[in-house]
Amino acid sequence: MSLRWIVLWLLLFSLPVLADLDYVLKPRLIADNTWLLEGSTDNFTRDNGGNIVNVGFIVTEPGVVVIDTGPSRRYGEALRQAIARVTDKPVIQVLLTHHHPDHALGNQAFRDVPIGAVAGTKDLLHEQGDSMAENLYRMVGDWMRGTEVVLPTEALQAGVKTFGSHDLQLLHLRGHTGADLAILDRRTGVLFAGDLVFYQRALTTPHSPGLAIWLADIATLQGLPWTLIVPGHGPIASDAKPFEQMRDYLTWLDQLLRDGAAHGSDMPELIRSPIPERFAGINLSRYELTRSVTHLYPHYERTQMQPINTQQ
Repeated sequence: MSLRWIVLWLLLFSLPVLADLDYVLKPRLIADNTWLLEGSTDNFTRDNGGNIVNVGFIVTEPGVVVIDTGPSRRYGEALRQAIARVTDKPVIQVLLTHHHPDHALGNQAFRDVPIGAVAGTKDLLHEQGDSMAENLYRMVGDWMRGTEVVLPTEALQAGVKTFGSHDLQLLHLRGHTGADLAILDRRTGVLFAGDLVFYQRALTTPHSPGLAIWLADIATLQGLPWTLIVPGHGPIASDAKPFEQMRDYLTWLDQLLRDGAAHGSDMPELIRSPIPERFAGINLSRYELTRSVTHLYPHYERTQMQPINTQQ
């Protein structure tokens, strides 16, 4: 059989598979002119195609502002189609909350509009984007086909960015990745917290500069005049429970790692630590505890050793 026929057969057999890769995005109105596409609280799988993230958009007088673009080119394209079913206004702005792949690899579908992010997000996506995309391809497969990293085109500053009657307060924070953007719509009170807030889904810590910094960010966000919280992962809330859960979990995790370092515990011991009953309903708690210990514990061990080294 010639190479031409082999390629043709491969294409024919792959078409039904690719046809099944439909994100079926259904925007939900959560406030005036404000729409949410809510992702799963599960981990990345071939079944969900990486759709584990909350993405939003605001229909303003001059056009649509999109908050995060999802995990793949296919998701980004589906997002634009979903927006077009809601409004005939053009997309005029993308705001990225941070560089992680589930939030920023749909950028390809928005090359024609400004993609804004804090400066550090562009740097991190440039450094890590290709490897994160490759890793996501291994986890979700063909959903990622054709996805390439597209960097932000606009560096955002903390302050207010206005779109028609929607004054969007932009906050440059650091707790999750070192370069995080939270967005408060002053007109509606909707707070898009990005991955600074996880709710009913265990938080991820691979690039966090420190849990104390993250806790300070939670206090900053809670002090804003919000009416509705949109976490990066998990259900929306009109009360402070997401902040309370985040503060409780971060405090517990920090103390666990401090105590482990003080007692000379090794990493496997901490990974096997019992998870408090109050966190039993949080999805992926054991999985993310394992990852957090791996990411963060070496820093706690080094910090514990510093006073000893100073005395020598």
